[in-house]
Amino acid sequence: MTQSKPSRGGIGTLQAEMRQGRPFASLNQEATVALLRTASVVTRAFARLVEPSGLSWAQYNALRIIRGAGRAGIPTLAIRERMIDEGTTITRLLDKLEAAGLISRERSEPDRRQVMCHVTEMGRRLLNQLDPKVDALDEGAVGFLAPGRLEALVRTLDEIRRANAARGAARTAALAAGG
Repeated sequence: MTQSKPSRGGIGTLQAEMRQGRPFASLNQEATVALLRTASVVTRAFARLVEPSGLSWAQYNALRIIRGAGRAGIPTLAIRERMIDEGTTITRLLDKLEAAGLISRERSEPDRRQVMCHVTEMGRRLLNQLDPKVDALDEGAVGFLAPGRLEALVRTLDEIRRANAARGAARTAALAAGG
């Protein structure tokens, strides 16, 4: 269902924040821009939190995924599939984490094409230091919402992701699906 009506009259919060004089072309456009702008603001807050430790937000995300895989490790391509931002160039990102001593990589047996990633003790210590700060920022980012509104937000975002999954799929997934 398309909401093609122009945005409500007057300057809304998002319009004012973006110093945009003209109203949005539709409520759909306003909602999309609001979603993207909100994701950007929240992502920037998390990026600023982890940057002093020498990590980008994407590196932090990858390091957490690798730690979560446990002792067995995780294949490189599986990391990319689990990233918050799936468009991340995973090889360069892992090169930096390995150069910093935060992960190790090894070719798996018998399929030497597959590279397994493992968190190092140094990587584990860094994440253990960052975990409480990230947890506090999680709470601060949305903790002011009542539980019912949080659940509704999560359900709404799930619906949006599902509806856009094919359009927003990583290029490799789209190509494999014939897109």
